[in-house]
Amino acid sequence: MPLPPLREIPPEIACLDDYAAFARERMVPQAWAYLNGGAADEITVAENVAAFGRLRLRGRVLADLKDGHTAVELFGQRFDYPIMLAPVAFQTLAHADGEPATAVAAAAMRAGMVVSTQSSTTLEEIARAGRGPLWFQLYIQPDRAFTEALVRRAEAAGYRALVVTVDAPVNGVRNVEQRAGFALPPGVSAVNLQGMRAPAGHAARAGDSPFFGTPLAALAPTWKDLEWLRGLTRLPLLAKGVTALEDAVRAIGVGIDGIVVSNHGGRTLDTLPATIDLLPPIAEAVGGRVPLLLDGGVRRGTDVLKALALGAAAVLVGRPYVHALAAAGPAGVAHVLHILRTELEVAMALTGCRTLADVDRSVLHTA
Repeated sequence: MPLPPLREIPPEIACLDDYAAFARERMVPQAWAYLNGGAADEITVAENVAAFGRLRLRGRVLADLKDGHTAVELFGQRFDYPIMLAPVAFQTLAHADGEPATAVAAAAMRAGMVVSTQSSTTLEEIARAGRGPLWFQLYIQPDRAFTEALVRRAEAAGYRALVVTVDAPVNGVRNVEQRAGFALPPGVSAVNLQGMRAPAGHAARAGDSPFFGTPLAALAPTWKDLEWLRGLTRLPLLAKGVTALEDAVRAIGVGIDGIVVSNHGGRTLDTLPATIDLLPPIAEAVGGRVPLLLDGGVRRGTDVLKALALGAAAVLVGRPYVHALAAAGPAGVAHVLHILRTELEVAMALTGCRTLADVDRSVLHTA
């Protein structure tokens, strides 16, 4: 039987990774496996974190840090620090209050939150709970009319950007669900998708193609759908899941306002490189034409600094805040954001950076 959430955060939780053990004790094994698992052998899941550890910082001393800050502007919106909460589905698997609890924490800490299409609470209820700078993550659904309705709902609820996930036409984490015997428990569902017409099912027989030639393949989003979506809304539109510089350049060509360099946390295609390794060539190809955000593997404020040095304007953090949500509810999520911001400011001070404008490749040690 899972333990209840913590009433207060114990002093032994000093960094993001410390939350994992407390979260695991408070989740059923199947939900833990689903939220933490990745595709195939989970090589990319591990590499996202390990790659940050291979980068070294270059310390500087006696810098003038008066009036320093971590503020950043993205798409006309001001954020106190360049750390946002990534979209994570079905957060009531971690805590009974789910996404609204996360939104309350984000608002309290004045941090941005990206709400998942597959949230277990409606996007409208999350917006009412948070009252902070919310963006909406969108999967282009097989029913394009329903997709348009989701966009209109997000606009009406006050979401300030759309983050369209472009790297998940196929569910690469299904092997995790099978290993864990995972199925959504009663009362947990993708409530934002209720009422959508589902495409025809396909059960592949032995010898048949399991994907190509099926309705799922025929209805998978394409560049034309991204162009259609661009023409549908005036909200800033970001493409999340870009790992190839050619795709980044093409996305800008169809009018994308920002790019999230992401490998879906290692949940779609295994053996993709770590996102921090993918960032520099994409940044070079984009050349500052649109902001880049990085998603994947961020566990320390030093990771945030490294991502900024290599071309990111901000980062998204995912699994760690869900661990904190499971362990301690909204207080845990707020604590994660506070830890990351504190670590970032310390790292900036010790590398001689007064503001984010001072952060560049010079903060990285090169042999």
